Amino acid sequence: MADENVINEDLDSRNKEKKEKKHDSGAADLERVTNYAEEKEIKSDADILSVINNVKRQEYADKLQRDQELSKVAIKKQDVELIMRELEVTKQVAERSLREHKGNLSATLVMLTD
Repeated sequence: MADENVINEDLDSRNKEKKEKKHDSGAADLERVTNYAEEKEIKSDADILSVINNVKRQEYADKLQRDQELSKVAIKKQDVELIMRELEVTKQVAERSLREHKGNLSATLVMLTD
């Protein structure tokens, strides 16, 4: 009887070791899969952010170029004052609108009143 108890205990301890190894193996496999998925998500997020940053840089460069082109357009101070007084807009809005319409007062007034 004592021999049977020792044998049963020995078998039980071996079974527990096997179960623990299997359990550890599964956890390790799960950890590898999880890490891979997380790395993949981080890479895709980084790609998306780089695309967004590139688009923003391009938009900013286009805006600067447009502003430089508009600053070359000659406008009359009288026209700016007229627009500011009659339409009650800021000087920046009046100047920008006149520059966008190449100094054409009537086109600027039509655009601002519509």
